Amino acid sequence: MIHFVVHDENDSVGVVVVEGVKSGATLTGWIMDQDKEITFKAANDIPIGHKLAIKPLAKGDTVIKYGTDIGRVVAPIGLGEHAHVHNIKTKRW
Repeated sequence: MIHFVVHDENDSVGVVVVEGVKSGATLTGWIMDQDKEITFKAANDIPIGHKLAIKPLAKGDTVIKYGTDIGRVVAPIGLGEHAHVHNIKTKRW
């Protein structure tokens, strides 16, 4: 079962595509461009449609989703953690 999708292996986040992802659950993700799967544990509960980190991200890092810069990290994000407005901000403002 696929729990999250990633456009390219160089992205830093994936998008959860199932309901009910709970902290500690083993998740399987599909990297679309390379047609391969990755697996790791969710570090937080993550709602459907929200992002999760597929690699550790430090404060100031650029977040890449679907091959596009979507903002910068404002608080460290560990592997499998929920990545959202509490730890990512746009670079536009």
